Amino acid sequence: MGAELRIALSEADLELTREVRHEVFVVEQGVPVELEYDEYDATSVHVLAVGEDGAALGTGRLIHGAEALAMTGRQGRVLLGRLAVREAARGTGLGAALVRRLEEAGREHGGTELELHAQVQALGFYERLGYLAEGPVYQDAGIPHRTMTRTL
Repeated sequence: MGAELRIALSEADLELTREVRHEVFVVEQGVPVELEYDEYDATSVHVLAVGEDGAALGTGRLIHGAEALAMTGRQGRVLLGRLAVREAARGTGLGAALVRRLEEAGREHGGTELELHAQVQALGFYERLGYLAEGPVYQDAGIPHRTMTRTL
């Protein structure tokens, strides 16, 4: 599947990232809308994947700088989150491509290590990309998660 990955800078692109997240997290997974969007959206780097027809296929965000330090307590650690791929684009390699582009953004923002909070059902996906699970399973928005990290 041919997709263009780009940093979402325009309001139109940011709206497309919100649409994908709403479809995947709120509609499909039942995450309450008030938990899906937060104060970190305004300062995060958002990556958007669009198909040849311009339709949004996937997205993810990177929290960096002071926000990442406050959340992780680790200098140089950035946070990947809100990785979402529309159902029609799953199994195409798009999720892995989004992760790699977010890793690149992490390095561009001075990150040396990346942390993410994976849904337990996605642990294998992230392990294949070189992430290691740490700590116990915990609930986030009613969904079991586990923290994972990778050196950038």
